[in-house]
Amino acid sequence: MAGKTDFDKYLAKQLEEDRGVLVPVKASLYELMFVKKADCRKLHPNPEDEFCDPNIGPNYEIIGKYAEMISRNGNFGKEPLIVQKVNPDGYILLNGHHRWAAALRTGYNPVPISIVNVTQEKDIERMIRNSTHDKRVTLDLDEVAFCEGDEIPAERPLRFPYNKMYKERIRQGIPALLVYLGRQGYDIWVYTAQYYSIEYIRAYFRHYSVKVDGIVTGTAVKRGESGKTARLIADQYAETLHIDNDLVLRTRQDSKEFEEYPIEAEPSAWSRTVMEIVKRINQGEEKR
Repeated sequence: MAGKTDFDKYLAKQLEEDRGVLVPVKASLYELMFVKKADCRKLHPNPEDEFCDPNIGPNYEIIGKYAEMISRNGNFGKEPLIVQKVNPDGYILLNGHHRWAAALRTGYNPVPISIVNVTQEKDIERMIRNSTHDKRVTLDLDEVAFCEGDEIPAERPLRFPYNKMYKERIRQGIPALLVYLGRQGYDIWVYTAQYYSIEYIRAYFRHYSVKVDGIVTGTAVKRGESGKTARLIADQYAETLHIDNDLVLRTRQDSKEFEEYPIEAEPSAWSRTVMEIVKRINQGEEKR
C-alpha cells in the first residue's frame, strides 16, 4: 500500500468487488454503544464519496500527513472513522477515507470507529406511513436548532450523565416551540447533513420532552427528497412549514405558491415569535 499506483489499484478493485453487493443495515444498540474498533480490511470505501470519484480521487498529500501522524503518535488523532454497518460483512465509510488510506499504508490496525444508523429511504417511508397528521414542520438542526458560542442563547445542558452523552447545545426555546407545534397538529421533521444516528437524535429530543416524527441525516439530506419519497410526502402532507433563522416558509399541496413570514425578533424572543406566526397562520386558516 506504499505507493499511489498501488492504492489506486486497491481502491478500484475494492469498489468493483463491492458494487451491487453491499446493503446498509441497522446496527444494534449494543454495537452502537460498544463496538469502537474495526479491522481496516472490514471497512469499505463509499462510492458516493468524492474520495472514490475518478475525477477527484484521493488527496495523497493529506494521506501522507496522516501517515506521518500515525508513525509519530501511533494514531491519526482523536476522531474515529464514521461508518455504517453493511451486509454481508463489515462497514462502509461515511467520513474518514484519507485516514483509512493512511492506516492501510502504515499498517495501523485496528482503527477507531463510530457506528451510526443514518437515514435510508426505507426509514423515511416508514416515518411517513406512521404519521397521523396532514401537516408538518421542517427544521435544520445544523443551521437552526443547534447552536455554539454566545450569540444565540442556549437551553441549559442536560443533567449528568446525559450532558456527557449529548454534547450539542440546543437553541433556547426550541423544545417549547416543538412541543407547541406538536400540539397544533404538526409532525416534527428535523434535518442534518451530519452523520448522526436516528436513535441518537430521537433520544436527544426525548430528553427535552419533544417527540420527533421524521429524522433525515447524512447522505439522505444530500440526496434530497425525490422519487418515491417525494410522492409519499406530497400525498401525506397538505401543508409544510419550514422554519429558518429569519423566516417561516409555508407551502401547501394544493398550490405552487408559497408564503413567507419574516421572524423579526431578538434571539431571546425567537421561538416565541415563531409561535405567534404559527398562531396567525392557523387563525387565518380558520377564517377561510
